[in-house]
Amino acid sequence: MPDIKANQTLDCKGLACPMPIVKTKKAIDQLEAGQVIEVQATDKGSLADMQGWAKNTGHHYLGTVEEGDVLKHYIRKSIPEEVKEDKKHPHVISNEELEKKLTGNDKFTLLDVREPAEYAFNRISGARSIPLGELEERLHELNPEDEIYVICRTGSRSDLACQLLAEKGFSKIKNVEQGMANWTGPTENHN
Repeated sequence: MPDIKANQTLDCKGLACPMPIVKTKKAIDQLEAGQVIEVQATDKGSLADMQGWAKNTGHHYLGTVEEGDVLKHYIRKSIPEEVKEDKKHPHVISNEELEKKLTGNDKFTLLDVREPAEYAFNRISGARSIPLGELEERLHELNPEDEIYVICRTGSRSDLACQLLAEKGFSKIKNVEQGMANWTGPTENHN
């Protein structure tokens, strides 16, 4: 493995989504175009988060090196012409609205884009698990005509997933903004 030189190292070990992205956004603003940041994280979901965030902002995701429990993500800051405005998916639903939908007769798909371990230990009954990092390869498992509500832990990964689905022709998608971290409705787990 070649030694990868980074202009800055950012320690996000022990932080859960969305904090690695929040800290990376702030840190990358301080870099000059073309410089590389190494983001060290222990959250397995950070891999898909970093890839999705870089794609949506125009920064270059270079790759990730795994060293034990630590994921070292490398991102190169774009030149100003390459940077895209950090956009959000415009269609959202609150946890309260989702809870009402779950007790109603509406037909929809609830898509959980968290990592498999997060899903196993705490999920909404009937939610379908497709981690964000696998979503593009597994699009064929979803119907573009269905109403789809996308949930993650805090609304960040699900926002990236909604943007990806919209790019791929899905039109009836909503981001569950508050996510599982603030979900007060019924859940089930792996046991």
